[in-house]
Order: sequence, then structure tokens, then C-alpha cells
Amino acid sequence: MPDCETLLYEERDGVAWVTLNRPEVHNAFDSRMQQELFELWRALRYDDGVRVVVLTGAGEKAFCTGIDRTETMGDTTPSGERRPGRVGRTSTPFMFDDPGASIGPKSCDLWKPVIAAVNGMACGGAFYMLGEVEFIIAAEHATFFDPHVTYGMTAAFEPMHMLQKMPFHEIMRLSLLGNHERMSAKRAHEIGLVSEVVPADKLRETAEWAANAIASAPPLAIQGTLRAIWAGRELTRQQALGLGYAFIGLGTNQESIRQGQDFFASGKRIKWRLR
Repeated sequence: MPDCETLLYEERDGVAWVTLNRPEVHNAFDSRMQQELFELWRALRYDDGVRVVVLTGAGEKAFCTGIDRTETMGDTTPSGERRPGRVGRTSTPFMFDDPGASIGPKSCDLWKPVIAAVNGMACGGAFYMLGEVEFIIAAEHATFFDPHVTYGMTAAFEPMHMLQKMPFHEIMRLSLLGNHERMSAKRAHEIGLVSEVVPADKLRETAEWAANAIASAPPLAIQGTLRAIWAGRELTRQQALGLGYAFIGLGTNQESIRQGQDFFASGKRIKWRLR
């Protein structure tokens, strides 16, 4: 794995834990973290030892609060005068360098399951990542909001990502109210954004249980299922169904079937939990 300054990385039993590690700025991402996330997601594609990823933030206050504005909007001229913010802009408005384009796992072509363990505030640019994970588990004190409009900026990419995760009226309210309102973990669970809400001291344990359960299945079948469900969300129903046999053919082989049959024949019973 790449050496990282802004991320913590640990790996055990097929599960990789990636921790955004800038707690002094509520885990906001700067250019360094953007590059490190891109390199890490790309590297994990080739690490067969990793079957599942858990993404979280350092500390208890925040998962991630988006882009580090002190870096992107704090440019100065050679004489020391502050320049106006030019986040993402090139010489014309027809080209735009999206600062969050390379921090999401799917944007980096990583098709292994990623679980987000949200431990506090998740806002603004955090949605680039949350929009591309498989599901979210949140601590009870977690909150979700988007402050863009409050500070005179259009909210565009972030709510577009989240529109795929939550009802239209909910992401519209969240985006338009800016800093005036935060969505609780309880409300996020009610609308289906969050799959489970747990006490803060149970967040890692809960995410670890889910990750280990997924990692215990044959990886080809897991990744084939991942691609099929994402395609089903983004294509029309008929288009997705037309590709169903292709996903089954690509995501199933004799080895994965043998592993499944061996498990069935062993007579082992999984101690399941009710959610």
C-alpha cells in the first residue's frame, strides 16, 4: 500500500480499514489526501488479500467535513495578497477540475465492497465518498448537512451523488437549508440513507461484523453482485436485466461454486443476527 500522511491504514482477515486522519480540521480533505485516496483506491484493486474496505474518520467529532477551504481558497499572490477563491476553475467556465473527482472508490474503479462508518459530522465534500459506498453505518451522534449555499456557493456535485442515495425532497431540503439544519442519524436511517444506527462505542464493532461477514464469501461472487446492483441502479430496468446473465457469467466460476458447495456440505450454521 502507498505510504500516507493523511490516512491511516490497517488490514486484517481480508478487511482493510481506511481512516481519514486530519482530525484537527475535522478530517477535511486537502490536495494531499485527495492524491492519497486516489492512489489507495487504485492500489486496492490489485490486492487480492483485501475483500472488503471500511472507511471512517479519526476522532469522534467528524467523519469528514469536505474540502479544506483554507488550502483551496487561501491562495496568495507573490506579493502576499490574497487571491479570490478559484476552486476547480480553469481559464473558462467550460472546463472544471472537480476537487472531489478522485476520492470516491467507484470513481477510482474499485469494485470491492466499501462500508462507511460515520462517526460524527459528514457534510459537503464528504458526500463524494458516501455517494460511492455500498452502505453506511452511523454512530448515534452522526449528522449530515451541506453548507455550500450558506457561504455563497452552489451545491452541485455533492447532492448529485447523494440524490442516488436518498429521496429527492430530502437532499433538496438538506442542500437548500445549508448550515441552518442538520440531519440526524435517526432521520438518515428513517429515509434509508443509513442502514444502521449504533452507539458510538459500538460503531467499529458493528462495521467489523458486517465487513467480516462479507469477506467470508467468495470474492468473485461478491464483486459480481456489486457490479450487477450498481448497474441496476444506473441503467433502465430492462437494460439491467439484459445484462444479468453477463454479470452471472463473469461473477461465477467453478472455484466460487466449489467454495459455496463445500460450505453447504459442511453442515455449518451461521449464527445470524436480526437487524
